Amino acid sequence: MLRRTIALVGGVVLLILFVLLVRGCLNTRKENAIKDYGNDSAELLRESKEDGDQLFNLLEGKGGTDQATAIINTLNGYRTSSSNRVDRADALDVPGDLNGAQDNLLEVLQLRAQGLADITDALQVALGDQDRRQGSDDVAKQMQIFLASDIVDTQLFRRKLFEVLRDQGLPAPNLPKAGFVPDIQWLQPDFVADQVNALRTGTGGGGSAAPGLHGNGIAGVTLGGTALAPGGSASVQLAGDLSFQIQVQNQGENTETDVVVTVTVGDGGDADTQEETIPTIAAGELKTVTIPLSRQPPTGQNVPIKVEVKPVPGEQKTDNNTQTSSVIFTR
Repeated sequence: MLRRTIALVGGVVLLILFVLLVRGCLNTRKENAIKDYGNDSAELLRESKEDGDQLFNLLEGKGGTDQATAIINTLNGYRTSSSNRVDRADALDVPGDLNGAQDNLLEVLQLRAQGLADITDALQVALGDQDRRQGSDDVAKQMQIFLASDIVDTQLFRRKLFEVLRDQGLPAPNLPKAGFVPDIQWLQPDFVADQVNALRTGTGGGGSAAPGLHGNGIAGVTLGGTALAPGGSASVQLAGDLSFQIQVQNQGENTETDVVVTVTVGDGGDADTQEETIPTIAAGELKTVTIPLSRQPPTGQNVPIKVEVKPVPGEQKTDNNTQTSSVIFTR
């Protein structure tokens, strides 16, 4: 009887040890799977951040028309690597606790792959001979895509990953510094347009503009044949084909390219801004830009009118780049 009791107790002890051993092995396997996933996902995000850093370095580079092909080839490389990165992320071994984090990781990498592909196509247009402004606008739109990827990364993916790691008592992997978009200024369309224009003309990268004086000024503004004086007010009868005629003079010593002229009618949330671009204007040359009145303004009251010629690279004096006046529209 005693022997049976001893044997039974021994069997129970062995069973408990076996269960503990199996549970320990399972826990170890689970911890290793979570650590492996954390490390693998961190590596994908590090690679993505490196592509992002190189992209923005390229956008801030000197550029030039002779570099357009090389720039597009480089961007195509980023497009391919970002697409492959999505496939690699989709093939990760994902522990059950991290399924939600995995969905967010895929979303981050897919958004960036989409942004890089669309920027490549947009810059092909922006660096070419047609629809340059549209190409620049399309580049600016992709910055919002990149910003969305940053939000998903920091607010969803990392939060879910860290929660699981904390529950398991595991250290965080070596994730890259958050932020595919390096600076908030890249979310401003005008800044992006300036960078793309500098990239196309070869004046980016902190490089100086051509030697000599640079700058354009407003030489005169009319609306439907009525002159608009700086700071003054005029009365203009509404007609079907009203257009602004803006005379722009190159007051520098260099030929300027892609000179942007804007007209803003109204102010606040009701303001309407239209623009045209002068492809090239030689030193001393006077050119007239026509911008239609695209939206019917209110009648019988002073409507603010702002005309602006955007500064060109190297322009120091800008006090003659803007003219404000007002118009009372009548029927």
